[in-house]
Amino acid sequence: MQPEDLQALVQTRMPFGKHKDMLLADLPGNYLAWFARKGFPPGRLGQLLALMHELDHNGLAELLQPLRQRGPRA
Repeated sequence: MQPEDLQALVQTRMPFGKHKDMLLADLPGNYLAWFARKGFPPGRLGQLLALMHELDHNGLAELLQPLRQRGPRA
């Protein structure tokens, strides 16, 4: 994991599926758990979803709150 991965969770939107256009950081835990059981998509999206699942599963999603307030870097 890189520091920019955490920022990406609050800036990247889900590109497909039931929760299309929702920020990855806002995806419901049961949706993330479904991916964990069925398999995460390949590439960067899958890595970010796996990271968000770990944060959610371990009750650490609140750690993203300061990044939401900071927004994208210029």
